[in-house]
Amino acid sequence: MDALLKLLRDEARSSPSRLARLLGLTEDEVSTRIEAYEKDQVILAYRAVLNEEKLGVDTVRAIIEVRITPEREGGYDRIAERIARYAEVRSCYLMSGAYDLLVEVEGTGLREVAMFVSEKLATIQGVLSTATHFILKPYKEQGVTMKPERSEERLAVTP
Repeated sequence: MDALLKLLRDEARSSPSRLARLLGLTEDEVSTRIEAYEKDQVILAYRAVLNEEKLGVDTVRAIIEVRITPEREGGYDRIAERIARYAEVRSCYLMSGAYDLLVEVEGTGLREVAMFVSEKLATIQGVLSTATHFILKPYKEQGVTMKPERSEERLAVTP
């Protein structure tokens, strides 16, 4: 992967001047490359990783294992793209192993997520089965630890 893309993946808020210093390029070169990556859809979006616990947000997230029958000439893609269009879906991945798709969804409560699975996801032609796993607490999100490391302080030992 290009060094510029690695830096942007980990520090998207870095200014072009800082990125240029780190890479030994000019600011104009960095800006031009970023614009080209955006135009070519190599860079699709910039996101912040939020600690929803600190915000007091009560969203419910779930990981759903989905088994599907691939379509003739469309394979898994057509069904996966249809599932990915739902507003409740945060991520959708083709997987190897016991199930075909891994779908991450978000809702305002358990009932909303359950209704999405039973009324929208499970009713799609080609969906054979689903297994829903609710996320209870995130410890790390997109490479970011949700709570800063605590220093392990030991009490002084006295004789």
